[in-house]
Amino acid sequence: MTMHAAETELARLEKAVAAIAANLVELDQNPDRQELGRIKLTGRTATAWADAGDALARLWQGHRQLGEVIERARALRSQRRMSDADRAAFQQEVLGSSITLSTATVPLAQRGLLGAGQVVSTCTPAELLAAMEAAFATAVAVVTSAGDAWRRATPAAAEAADALLHVRDLTRQTAVGLAAETDRLLDEADRLLGDLTGTLLSDPLGADVSGLDRVRALIARADAERTSAAELRAHLSQRLRDARSVVAEIEAAQTSADAAREAVAGRFPQEKIIVVRGADPRPELAAIDALAAAGHWALISPRLSAWNRQARERLAALRSAQAHHAGLLAERNELRGRLDAFRAKALSRGLGEDPVLSPLAETARDTLHQAPCDLAAARAAVERYQDALSATIAAREAR
Repeated sequence: MTMHAAETELARLEKAVAAIAANLVELDQNPDRQELGRIKLTGRTATAWADAGDALARLWQGHRQLGEVIERARALRSQRRMSDADRAAFQQEVLGSSITLSTATVPLAQRGLLGAGQVVSTCTPAELLAAMEAAFATAVAVVTSAGDAWRRATPAAAEAADALLHVRDLTRQTAVGLAAETDRLLDEADRLLGDLTGTLLSDPLGADVSGLDRVRALIARADAERTSAAELRAHLSQRLRDARSVVAEIEAAQTSADAAREAVAGRFPQEKIIVVRGADPRPELAAIDALAAAGHWALISPRLSAWNRQARERLAALRSAQAHHAGLLAERNELRGRLDAFRAKALSRGLGEDPVLSPLAETARDTLHQAPCDLAAARAAVERYQDALSATIAAREAR
C-alpha cells in the first residue's frame, strides 16, 4: 500500500459519499417510496419491501461508516508532519479493513479455552461500497417496479371504473326486462374490479392486471345488452367515419414526417433522426369495416377502441417526429444567424481579422456547416466566439 494509492482512494471515497447522500435523499423523497412506506402492504410487495427496507437501513449505515472513515483519514492526513505510524494508520483507514460490519458474541458453550468471546466482521471501504451498490439496486428495483405497476394499472382501472359507472347510469334509462342481465354483468365486473384495485393498492407487484381484460369484457357485454341494435349501429357508424378521418390525418402526417426526415437526413447525426415504426392502421380498420358490413356490431366496439388508441398514438408519434426534425433545422439556422450577426458586429468594430477571434469564428462556422452537424458542439462554438468577442470589445472600451 502506498500513500499515493491511499490518497487516490480517499478522493474517490469523498466523491462517492457525496453521490450516495444525494441518491439516498432522492430515493427517500421519491413519491413511490413514500407511498410504500405509508400503506399496509401485503403479498409479494410486502416481502420485497421488507428486503428493500433492510437494504435502505444498510445503505444509511454504510453512508455513516464511510463518512467516519473519511473524517478519521482527513484528521491523520491534515497533520503537518506525519510519522510512519500516522501514514500506516492513514493507509489502513482508507485501504484496509477499517470498517466494522458486525460484532457477534460467541456462546460460552461454543468456545474453546483459547477462543475469543466475540467475532468481529470487518471490511474495506471499497468492499462496503460494492455491497452498498447491490443494496441500492435492490431498493430501487422494488420502488420503481411498484411505481411502474401503479402507473400502468391505476389509470386503466380508473378508466374501467368510469366506463362501468357510465353504463350503470345509462342502464337506469333501460326497460326493466332488458336491464336485468346488464345489472348482473355490471355487478360481476364491479366485484372483479374491486378485488383487483384492492390488490393493486396493497400489493402492486402481485396484482394480476390481466383481470382488467375480463372487467372490460363484462362492461362491453353489459353495454351491448343495454344498447339497442339501431343505437349501437348509429353510434359505431359515426365512430367509423371518425376513424376514416383519422386515417387521412395519419397519411398527411406520414407525408410531412417523411419530408421532414428527408430534410435532415445526412445533415445531423443518425441518432438524432427519428424513424416512426408501427403497423399500418388501415388493414385493421378495413377488417372492422368488414364486421360492420356483416352486421356484427357487438364485436366492433372493443376492436375500434383499441384501433383508435393505436392510431392516435401513431398520429402523435408522426407529428412529434416531424416537429423534432423541423426543430433541428430551426436550431441550426438560429445558430447560423447568431454567428453571422456576431461576425458583422466584429467587422463593424474592426475585429474581422483578429488573431484570437477569427479562429473561433471559423471553428463555429465549420461546425455549423459540416454534415452531420453536432448542434451541441456548434452551440458551444458559437457561445465561445460570442464570449470572446464580448470580452475583446469590453477590454477595448476599458482602455
